Amino acid sequence: MTTAYSETLHKGYGQTFDVEEVLFEHQTDSWHLIIFRNSVYGTVMALDGIIQTTERDEFVYHEMLTHVPLLAHGDAKRVLIIGGGDGGILREVCRHGSVEHVTQVEIDQAVIDMCKEHLPNHSAGAFDDPRVNIVIADGVEYVNETNETFDVIISDCTDPVGPGEVLFSSRFYEGCKRLLNEGGVFVAQNGVPFLQQDEVITTRRRLSPYFADQSFYTAAVPTYIGGLMTLAWGSDNAELRQLGVDELAARYKKSGIVTRYYNPQMHVGCFGLPQYLLQALDDA
Repeated sequence: MTTAYSETLHKGYGQTFDVEEVLFEHQTDSWHLIIFRNSVYGTVMALDGIIQTTERDEFVYHEMLTHVPLLAHGDAKRVLIIGGGDGGILREVCRHGSVEHVTQVEIDQAVIDMCKEHLPNHSAGAFDDPRVNIVIADGVEYVNETNETFDVIISDCTDPVGPGEVLFSSRFYEGCKRLLNEGGVFVAQNGVPFLQQDEVITTRRRLSPYFADQSFYTAAVPTYIGGLMTLAWGSDNAELRQLGVDELAARYKKSGIVTRYYNPQMHVGCFGLPQYLLQALDDA
């Protein structure tokens, strides 16, 4: 018999999925994880009442969080991924043949193993790429302790509640800035601003001491409900987010990457923010 799973991220508003089959479920004293099948979105993973990823629309999020910074940078050789245990970001990074090394820091090996089993298309074999180094560690501790440096850093974190909250902290941003090579780019998941506006304002305030150019760009991910979601951007080179469509098209063509959501026109347009968000950021 079909049951239902209701998301509880937003008070008084949410979405509900029919659960055709529970593939995995685990409850501890501090968190609840479930992976289930849904007829519309395929395999769905949710943590503590919040949808994390779905088989059907994951490509939107993973492509935009990856190809925007990498193609804007133009010559990224070393990439750091914080979180992202499902492997979607890693898959997209590894599609860039110009990338020579990828370090992924995930706090729990079990997350990677579980996603390999139940969401294999997310990573699509990327964990076996010889350029990849998997580090099982706390992301905040890693960025403040390692001596490695990177051209692009991607924070694929959960919402800023519970264990994911530290990946929205000043200490985390400071550590990421320390690891970036000159001309480097930092990006991070940053919620749906129509419903989580305070999250965007807080991120802007916390990024500003470390990056000369801090902004946001957007992507429309159907299961991250409430409108456009924002992705945080930090760099010391403001020109990197002002590239023209012709230059981006040349880089995109040279990469040989085949995408389903990202393209150079989307890249240029995604940095245009809705007026209510611009006004909120100005007021803050």
